[in-house]
Amino acid sequence: MSLTIPSIHYLALLPVLTTFGAAVVLMVMSALAPRPLRPAAPLAVVLATCVAVVVEAAFQWSYVADHGATTTVAHAVVLDGFAVVGTVAVAVALALSALVVHDWGARARVLGAEVPVLALASSAGALLMVQANDLIVVFLGLETLSLGLYVLAGFDRHRTGSSEAALKYFLLGGFASAIFIYGAALVYGATGSTNLSSIAYFLGTNVVLRPGLLYAGGALLLVGFGFKVAAVPFHQWSPDVYQGSPTPVTGLMASIVKVGAFLALVRVLVSALGSQLDTWRPILYALVVLTCVVGAVVGLAQRDVKRLLAYSSINQAGFMLLGVWTGSAQGAAGTLFYVLTYAPVVVATFAVVTLVGGVDDVRHSIDGYRGLARRQPWLGGALVVLLLSQLGAPLTVGFYAKYAVLSATLASGGGALALVALLSAAIAAAFYLRWVMVLVAEDTEDGAARVAVPRATGLAILVGVAVALVFGVWPGPIAAWAQHATLFFLP
Repeated sequence: MSLTIPSIHYLALLPVLTTFGAAVVLMVMSALAPRPLRPAAPLAVVLATCVAVVVEAAFQWSYVADHGATTTVAHAVVLDGFAVVGTVAVAVALALSALVVHDWGARARVLGAEVPVLALASSAGALLMVQANDLIVVFLGLETLSLGLYVLAGFDRHRTGSSEAALKYFLLGGFASAIFIYGAALVYGATGSTNLSSIAYFLGTNVVLRPGLLYAGGALLLVGFGFKVAAVPFHQWSPDVYQGSPTPVTGLMASIVKVGAFLALVRVLVSALGSQLDTWRPILYALVVLTCVVGAVVGLAQRDVKRLLAYSSINQAGFMLLGVWTGSAQGAAGTLFYVLTYAPVVVATFAVVTLVGGVDDVRHSIDGYRGLARRQPWLGGALVVLLLSQLGAPLTVGFYAKYAVLSATLASGGGALALVALLSAAIAAAFYLRWVMVLVAEDTEDGAARVAVPRATGLAILVGVAVALVFGVWPGPIAAWAQHATLFFLP
């Protein structure tokens, strides 16, 4: 009996291997060092890893431009422009989150390398999802992404809310993973493969006379993804987990989960199940409507800013689903642009919330932000810009992100769906603008305390604001990058 080892194109796997390797190295350094690591050491390792991943992504992009898209490891992993852009998005989100975590750990006395190691491991899972070309690899990436976040959600052991958030996230996340893998098994039973390209080829060249097994499997896959992206009605975990988790962890969660899950969802629905467009589109139509409307309407009642941002994230997920609903290259490019620009903006938003929340990370009432823009124009103004970007105000990158998915929806004949999404954005504007009004309102207390802004967190906020403003007036480079990436999309 001989063991056949598939050929491996290591350039395709390099970002995942680099991130996993950095997590292992940092863990070994922490375990074997004669004295505790200096706080700057884990941050340096994470930032160096992110820079290395971005450089590797540049080499990957060049390779794809010269040689075209390719698969490796028995066609289970794909190297294409779509994966490269997603890789950069994960690396940027991880780097910004690491800056925030560094300062938060110093204030809250959460020292050591545990949080950076878990963040690296979760990011490696997101990178694996981004370039997965097989349902089993998607599942492996999903579990790797989730396991680290389960632990990070409960990392603040001094708060019962953190432990509760971790337990809820773990239970519902495990439930979603079980549903996903069962759906993958049913799709395998219907098509004879878990490979996305093979599934697409089978469905494109054969007529499935009894498609019940395929439909059931596809529906379960969609439910599994729905839990991960917090699409309604699978969103119940999101507000509680966002509220209970340490705020820097929430920022990491809100960014890399969206990137990994949405890009994998595009691959599964558009690439593998593209021939079944008429079957899954009505289901996704209902998910988009529910997600946009519930995220906007329920968000109006929130007074805790972390829960408000959770419902904001749900509403944003509805817009991202619009691009998936189209099933077109234009829609895939719109969703890619959306997640690429949303990640740094949401991390920067949670960075501000981390600072205002204080050392104990419990002061998250919206009233606690009253007059912040007057006391500290730089910090309050930054939060105003970040909120307006998530609202989709003109001259911010959020405006173009919403425009990209809405125009793709209109081009695919989804006028009514685009109208519902626009109405939900108008409703959501109320809670964004209410927060902005609180920020610029007169102080009710004389001599209110100023919020200290450490350098690393300030840098993360500055990058988020720069993305919101620079690419709000000049979206062309990122938009062209996202559109060009879909040209290499497999198939």
